[in-house]
Amino acid sequence: MTETPIDVVDELTADHRAALELLDEVIFSSDPQHRRDTVNTAIAEVVRHTVAEKVYLHPSMQSHLPDGDEAVQHDIAEHALLEQVMKDLGQVEVRDPEFHRLVEAMRKALREHAEHQEHHRFPHLREHVPAEELARLHAQVTHAKQAAPTRPHRDAPHAEPLHKTVDPGAGMVDRLRERLTARAHDDIDPEAIDQP
Repeated sequence: MTETPIDVVDELTADHRAALELLDEVIFSSDPQHRRDTVNTAIAEVVRHTVAEKVYLHPSMQSHLPDGDEAVQHDIAEHALLEQVMKDLGQVEVRDPEFHRLVEAMRKALREHAEHQEHHRFPHLREHVPAEELARLHAQVTHAKQAAPTRPHRDAPHAEPLHKTVDPGAGMVDRLRERLTARAHDDIDPEAIDQP
């Protein structure tokens, strides 16, 4: 008996689960540093997931689903809501009551996005998109997530070709900034990394 290969639906469903588990961890943690670190990890995962969907999943949805354009617009609206909440979360201190409210807002928005995709969108993808393409999309999405930014970028373009060229660079800058700011003897201004 041959195993069904992992496809893009499996990958994106696992992303939803992992990010929601991280946000649950934040809610039940009392350690401020752990809460901040875990929120940052959740944000990084959701940003990677969102970029991968925009770049690879949305074109496939438009090509294969009978309501593809409408489905993509729905996803874009959900992503925009999540992006705003994540930007706000990145600017709030953990001890501020607003932090808890924003974590709850992110959980709610992500849960609704995940439920909609998993109960409506993903079954339609499996019905209308050939299995070989779903497997190919899995490989592309996995690659895109590795190169994508780790935080929402206000100035990043949303057009597909520009995502493919700009986001990998933004992702590298994010990861370099994170490495530098994680140093115990941080003597370099991470904001200077963005300077040419």
